[in-house]
Amino acid sequence: MADRPTPDITRLSTNEVLELLGAPATRKRADVLVGRGAGPESDESGPVRIAVAFSVILRKLGIAVPVGSVTTFAEALCTLGIDRRESVYWAGRAVLLRRPEDQDLYDRAFNAFWFAVVASSDTETVTQNITVELDDDDDTDEPGDDDDDDGPDGETISVRFSATETLRHKDFAEYTPEEFLEARTAMSALRFVGSPRRSRRRQPVVGKRSTPHPDLRRTVRGALRTDGLAIQRSFTEPSTKPRRIVLICDVSGSMEAYARALVRFCQAAVVGRGRVEAFALGTRLTRITRELSSRDPDQAMRNAAKRVMDWSGGTRLGEGMRAFNDQWGVRGMARGAIVVILSDGWDRGSPELLGAQMERLHRVSHRLVWVNPLKAAPGYAPLARGMAAALPHVDTFIEGHSLASLESLAKILAES
Repeated sequence: MADRPTPDITRLSTNEVLELLGAPATRKRADVLVGRGAGPESDESGPVRIAVAFSVILRKLGIAVPVGSVTTFAEALCTLGIDRRESVYWAGRAVLLRRPEDQDLYDRAFNAFWFAVVASSDTETVTQNITVELDDDDDTDEPGDDDDDDGPDGETISVRFSATETLRHKDFAEYTPEEFLEARTAMSALRFVGSPRRSRRRQPVVGKRSTPHPDLRRTVRGALRTDGLAIQRSFTEPSTKPRRIVLICDVSGSMEAYARALVRFCQAAVVGRGRVEAFALGTRLTRITRELSSRDPDQAMRNAAKRVMDWSGGTRLGEGMRAFNDQWGVRGMARGAIVVILSDGWDRGSPELLGAQMERLHRVSHRLVWVNPLKAAPGYAPLARGMAAALPHVDTFIEGHSLASLESLAKILAES
C-alpha cells in the first residue's frame, strides 16, 4: 500500500486536524479527547488514551514517534496530570520529538489538539473579501476606487505586493523567463564598490597631520609668491582607491540552474565599475571580462556563450584554479584583490589539488569569498569533496541563490 501524502499543517484548520483521528470534528469529540467529558471518559485511563491519540496525530503529520516514546509520554501525563498546559506541552516536546525541524509541526498540532474550540454547526460564517493587487510604477490610486470593490458585507481588504520584492527571495532555479527579465533590472541597480586600499599615489593634505609628509614642490611654488619665504607649508598623504574584484563563476552542468543568473550578476559588476575581472570555470578557465563589458545584457550573454566552449560541461575546479594562479592571480591580478568564487563545490578532479591552489590563492588575495547557491537548502552541509577541501582557505562562505543573497554579497565586497 502506498504511503499517504503528509498533509501541510500550516494549511489545515482546527477541525481538519481533529478529523485526522478518523471521527467528525465536533465539540463532543474534542471534549472526550482532552478528558473533559463526564462518566467513564474522565477516569484514570484518560491520560493514556490522550497520549495515544495525540501520538497518532503526530505520526499522520509525518513526525516519527516510537512506541516507547508514547509509553513514556503516557506515564508523564499520569504523573503530571493534564491541568497545566506548560507541563503537558514540555512533556510531549521532550519525549515525542526527535528532530528540531519538527518543532513547528508539533506546536501547531498541540494547540489544535489540546485547546481546540470547535465551532458548532449553527455558527454564522463571516465572509471577507480579499483583493490582491500588484504594485506597478505607473499605478496611481484614484479616489473612490475602493468603494467599487466592496463585497456583500461592505468590507474589502486590499493586499498589495511588489513583484520585485517577491523575486528578491525566490530561488534562481525556480525563475521563469519573464522573471529573469525582471531580475535583470534589479541586478543592474546593484552597486559594486570594493573596499578602499592605500595607493602609491599621494594626495594633498589640508592642515597638518600627526605624521606629515612634506610636499616640497607645492611648498616651493607657494614660496615664490612671498619672495622666497615658505610661510605656508604643504603636505601629502597616501591616496586610496577601490580594490580590484575578481569573479570566478562555475558554468558546469551541476550549476546549470544558477549559471545564467550568476553570469548576469558578473556582467552587472563588470559594467558597474572599472576594476572587475570575470572568469568562467568549467573543464577549463576562460576570461570573459571583455565579453561582459557590453552594456546590453543580452549581447553580453551571447558574447560570453560564444567565448566559453565548455558551458554546462564537466567541472575541474582544481585545474581551473591552478590555471588562474599561474597565468593571472599570483602574477598580480589577485594580489591585494577580493576574489569571489561562485560555485557549488562539485569537482571531478583531485580535491587535494583544489585545496593546495586555494591555499596558494588565499596567501596573495586580500579576501577570498565563496558563494554557493546550495548553501540555502535546509540541512546543507559542505560534504562535496571539492567544497570540503576549499572551505578551510575561504574567508567568507555565503549563499548565492537569490537576489537578496547577491545584495548581501555586494555589501560584503564594500566592507571587506
